[in-house]
Amino acid sequence: MSLHSLTIAELSRGLAAGEFSSRELTEHLLGRIEGKGAELNAFISVTPDQALAAADAADARRAAGQAGPLTGVPMAHKDIFCTRGVRTSCGSRMLDNFISPYDAHVVEQIQAAGMVCLGKTNMDEFAMGSSNETSYYGPVRNPWEPTAVPGGSSGGSAAAVAAGLVPAATATDTGGSIRQPAAHCGVSGLKPTYGRVSRYGMIAFASSLDQAGPIARTCEDMALMLEVMAGFDPRDSTCVERDVPRYTDALSGDLTGLRIGLPREYFGEGLDPAVAGAVDAAIDEYRRLGATFKEVSLANSHLAVPCYYVIAPAECSANLSRFDGVRFGHRCEDPVDLEDLYKRSRGEGFGAEVKRRILVGTYALSAGYYDAYYLKAQQIRRLIRDDFLRAFEEVDLLLGPAAPTPAFDFGEHTDDPVSMYLSDIYTIAVNLAGLPALTIPAGFSGKRPIGLQLIGTHFDEARLLQAGHRYQQVTDWHHRRPEAYA
Repeated sequence: MSLHSLTIAELSRGLAAGEFSSRELTEHLLGRIEGKGAELNAFISVTPDQALAAADAADARRAAGQAGPLTGVPMAHKDIFCTRGVRTSCGSRMLDNFISPYDAHVVEQIQAAGMVCLGKTNMDEFAMGSSNETSYYGPVRNPWEPTAVPGGSSGGSAAAVAAGLVPAATATDTGGSIRQPAAHCGVSGLKPTYGRVSRYGMIAFASSLDQAGPIARTCEDMALMLEVMAGFDPRDSTCVERDVPRYTDALSGDLTGLRIGLPREYFGEGLDPAVAGAVDAAIDEYRRLGATFKEVSLANSHLAVPCYYVIAPAECSANLSRFDGVRFGHRCEDPVDLEDLYKRSRGEGFGAEVKRRILVGTYALSAGYYDAYYLKAQQIRRLIRDDFLRAFEEVDLLLGPAAPTPAFDFGEHTDDPVSMYLSDIYTIAVNLAGLPALTIPAGFSGKRPIGLQLIGTHFDEARLLQAGHRYQQVTDWHHRRPEAYA
């Protein structure tokens, strides 16, 4: 089997057995990124010199008997994580010239584990998008079908893993930006509980919603990644001081007696028949594994999209106010005065979708409208959270589709922002409630993958990963590879 076809767990075992070195593995994947990966546009920056140096250090560490499970395993970071000495652009012209002077907490943790970063993956500008079409560096192609979007905003990370350019990548999820692209690209993605992973050094979009997580091929690989990424960080005031479980130890065991809820609101109008069929087949598989099912109601879920698109733009408006052409980032040429500097720097630096959300958010926060929009949205957010908590009094997990349709074509929704926003209808409520959720491959519609979503209660990532892992032990959807990238 080719090196690029192996999972993190398989690579870890191969490195430990001396079947190949980290340098050999890194050189192989760098070659794929330069060759087959070029047409996908999945990377904004590739860092071969740093990667090979890290691979040599990992091999030396292994030779000295100091290696951990992830030592020498290559990966990539979404270009939203500050990485010392490397451009961190957030997919925007505004930060095209920004070289980070420090590492994000997630980057520090992954480096400490001995993983080898090959570069920074493409993304929707400032993580604002559902299709990876808003990046200043151009769209990412879906490796399964080049006319299809990979999903967003973490489309570069999902496409890179699906195409075998890297075995895993970091990503972020504000309203579904890990789970939706994972579904569209036929890989696995985990959005942890809010506060489980530090946001320090992760460029903010909406601070009360953003959460970092892994994209990989299997739940076992995501468990390995989360053990490294999670943990308390005093530099992030929203990071929870709580022990990190051995997620890999929790993967074993059967699912007999597991209670899974089916939200009736997730199976109604607007759900593509192929997606519904794949979810139904997954339900049958879980029944065979010993799980029981119960219909539950998330009565306020229909309010999640309008609620989110008040709160997220409001927070984005506040967070992006720092990009003014004064301190760092894009600055216009020859400003005549301070007002001209602000206007032209922001006008030139931000793309259309980012400007749209800044305008919406600024309006929602303005005097006279704050109570009518932002405060009301926060009240609805509490109702959405309470719906989930009531459901978890009756069941252990929730199951449903990750997206209403398979990946759509480029340009299909670019002239209709509302229809684009609705592509995240099954994922947004999870962020509003701060819950963990994952997406795993569960079928195809033609050549385009379909994702299954599992949602857990707060800090129940171990049970989520176990349920996903058991499903992957009896199905082969996660083993499928795009033909052009086999």
